[in-house]
This record gives sequence, structure tokens and C-alpha cells, in this order.
Amino acid sequence: MHDLECESLTKKFGRYVAVNDVSFEIPRGSFFSILGPSGCGKTTLMRMIAGFEAPSNGDIRIKGKSVLSAPPNKRSVKMVFQHLALFPMMNVGENIAYGLRCRGENKADIARKVTSVLERIGLPGVAEKQVSQLSGGQKQRIAIARCMVLEPDVLLLDEPLGALDLKLRERMKIELKQLQHQFNTTFLYITHDQSEALVMSDNVAVMNAGRFEQIGSPQELYNNPRSGFVAGFVGDTNRWPGRVTAVSGGQARVELDDGGEVVAMARDGKVAAGAKVEVFVRPETIALGGTQDGNRLPGTVDSLLFNGANSRVLVRLAGGSLVEVGHAVMDGSSPVKPGDRADISWRRDHCLCFSQAG
Repeated sequence: MHDLECESLTKKFGRYVAVNDVSFEIPRGSFFSILGPSGCGKTTLMRMIAGFEAPSNGDIRIKGKSVLSAPPNKRSVKMVFQHLALFPMMNVGENIAYGLRCRGENKADIARKVTSVLERIGLPGVAEKQVSQLSGGQKQRIAIARCMVLEPDVLLLDEPLGALDLKLRERMKIELKQLQHQFNTTFLYITHDQSEALVMSDNVAVMNAGRFEQIGSPQELYNNPRSGFVAGFVGDTNRWPGRVTAVSGGQARVELDDGGEVVAMARDGKVAAGAKVEVFVRPETIALGGTQDGNRLPGTVDSLLFNGANSRVLVRLAGGSLVEVGHAVMDGSSPVKPGDRADISWRRDHCLCFSQAG
């Protein structure tokens, strides 16, 4: 059983198509993210699911039943916004109880449910606190508790971590995933931050210009992108333009615009001799020095970027391009320094190419 199904959803604003024929299904109790740049249509898609926008075409089903004719307050869907929208004039308990009071539940049941949901989010005994007394992470959990106490089938989260500082945002990624497991409720998460989507999600849809480019697990999207957009948007990557000189056995020989030649895995049907392509190689797959039966380009160390396990060496190729090379150094020392000659190399199966038109 799927908690949420969207079929051929389209939304037009005049001649502008914000969401273009989008279809997907979310299994019960899973964490599903929609990842894409600003303006790609992901918030419009979420507003249609919530009932704040009417689709121009298509259907939305919750637990197999169409909700197109149902107003927002009659859909088993709740929404957490980026700025949380907690009521400052109410204490924590009153904020959580608000939806229950609107439904007309009795005081005893409301008190019991508020106490129970506070325990489940790890904040027992804070019902009498004012919202202003809470930390950013606590406010985040209260906003989720206010929705979850109503037992929705689907919880929509529209970039809810965007207003938090970096350290808190990193911690809340883990907490959100734990909360989703605890409530066993379907979470639909909207974000432009790939790290949020990859860390928390069971499945991710990458959205671009109103369409879904690819749906899959974080591992699938990272390791097996189906388009140049997904390859460039999900994870860090080096990318170079070039032209294919030959194709054989799914491998393309590419002459780079900046000079040099590499062999890459051809990932779409438009990669043919003479075609303009983009080549993608992730920093962590590149080594300083040689590799057997792989690609190799000469270069010079431009600079070192120390970031612990995520440290990078920037290598400048002969044609002027800068290449990021994964170089984890925990103690701050490095065997290379700016100005050193540094050939870079990587295996052919770690090198992907897609047609530029695609």
C-alpha cells in the first residue's frame, strides 16, 4: 500500500508550466525527498499535495483515495514550514493541542495526547514553557509534534532546516530521521540541499524545470546518475566539456576542450562520435599519481584545502582547468605542496559522460 500517489500532475500559471507531468508513489512509512534547485517546481508540487493549489491536470491519492475535491483541512496531510509558524502567544502544550481543540476533542484526551507526543519527541515536561524559551532544535521538534499529534498519513516538510545554523542543521538531519522511524509516518521532504536529501531519505526524486529527472535511493543517484543534471547536482563532482572521438563497448573516448584525452562510460544514447559531451569525475575517485588501465592527466598543485576527512587538493591542468582531488589528511600534514607537479588519475568506470544537449 502506498500512502501517497501522484499521477501525471501538472500545474500551469498562464503559459508558465511550474510542474510538468510528474508521477510518483511513496510506500507507507518511508522518508521520501524531492531535491532540486530554487524555482524547479518542488514547492508548487507540495502545495498541490497539501491542497493549497489545484492541479491543472492529474490526480493525487492518499491511501488509494483521490483527494482532489478535498480541502486542505480534510486531507490526512500536515505541513511543517521553514519558519515553523508556532504561535508565540501560546505555550508549548497549547501549540501542540491547537489542532486537537479545533477538531473538538475533549480536554482529557488532548492532555493525554500532548503528554504522549512530547515524550516521543524527547521533550517531556516542557508543555508549560513558552515558545521563546526553546532552542532552535526544540522549536523544530515542537512544530513536528504539533502535526504528528493529529496522526496524519503524510507529513510534508518544506525546507524546515533552512533557517537553522550549520551545526544545528547537521544534528537535526539525524533527529528528523529518528523521529520518522519512531512515528512510522510517511515524510515527504522538500529541499535544495543535497546533503539533507542523501542523509535522511529512503528514496529521492531529483527535480529540474518542473520534471523529475530521476527517482532512486541516495546510493543509486550518487553512483548511477541517468542524466548530466543529476550527475552534476547530486554530490561534488569535476566536470569538463569535450568532444567524442570514438565509442566502443559502452565507452567513449573524449577529447577535452582544455586538452588531453580520457575514456568515459557513455550513459545516454546521444553519446556518439562527434557529439559534444560533459565528463564527470568525483573528487574521491581521483588519485595523485598513476593507476593501472585508467585515465591520467598531467597537472600542477594549485592549492590545498584542509577540511579534515573532506580535505581537497586543487590541481591545475595544462589547459587551465582546476580539478578537485579527494585528499583526506587528519593531522594537517600533506605530502604535496603548491607548485608540485601532480599527475592525476582515475579508473575508467569512475568517469561518466553525458551529451551536452541532454
